[in-house]
Amino acid sequence: METAKIPPQDDLRLRWLISAPVPRSLSEYVGRRLFRLLLTVEGIGAFALITGATMIKKFGVGRAVIRPLIRRESARAGVRLLPMFFFLALLLGFAVIGQTVSWLSQLGSTEYLGRVMVVVVVRELGPLLTALLVLLRCGTANVIELGTARALGEVEALEAVGIDPIHYLVVPRVVGMALGVFSLTVFLIVSSLISGYFWAFLQDIPLPPGDYFRQLAVALGPLDFLVVALKSACFGALIAAITCYHGLAQPLRLEQVSGATISALVQSLIACVVTDALFILLYLLV
Repeated sequence: METAKIPPQDDLRLRWLISAPVPRSLSEYVGRRLFRLLLTVEGIGAFALITGATMIKKFGVGRAVIRPLIRRESARAGVRLLPMFFFLALLLGFAVIGQTVSWLSQLGSTEYLGRVMVVVVVRELGPLLTALLVLLRCGTANVIELGTARALGEVEALEAVGIDPIHYLVVPRVVGMALGVFSLTVFLIVSSLISGYFWAFLQDIPLPPGDYFRQLAVALGPLDFLVVALKSACFGALIAAITCYHGLAQPLRLEQVSGATISALVQSLIACVVTDALFILLYLLV
């Protein structure tokens, strides 16, 4: 069976950057860091393209094996995190929604409540908080599991018996995490909006539930549903691709797995923030 080759990082250039003398000027330091950034983006981009090509080329191949793996990853990045996200929704509803309702009620501007909730919770906090928690809980597991498997030679063993490691190890994680982040984002948003009104009710805010949910329905547009779905799925796929890249794309020793995990977390967070900024531009342009 033909297997996709995992693209190694450009070892010669990267080793030169690591072993080069201490930079003697600020411009040299900035240039070196920029060059390392470009190498990392190049490696992650190539890895993502190979993963996408493998997903399309081998769609339907090994369904009896791949589908249970996707369900397992979806459960790990979704169902198993529901208790934690329910607690987070209560806190978010109290800290953001309940306080906002109280503040707008004091100003006599409760008619703006729906728009504020959509902008703050639906568009921004919901997807970003979900991506951050899934990254901390499941993204680290990806790097540790795959990095350890690579260090122990298990990935090479899969290739030796004709199993594509991208198809078997990466594709289920990308698809499963995208589905998991999307589901958790919807759960967090809905639970936060409901718990927010509960906290406002406990504060005796004179806002009937019908008016509250009517304002939310008016403020929500078709673009909000589409963008939230795309944004959350993109966050999940990005986190899975970057963490799998750091676990598989270069040979690791066991003592290097922790460093690769930190790099994967930082780069995944930056990628999610940049993606979120692009979606904000989309809102502004539409």
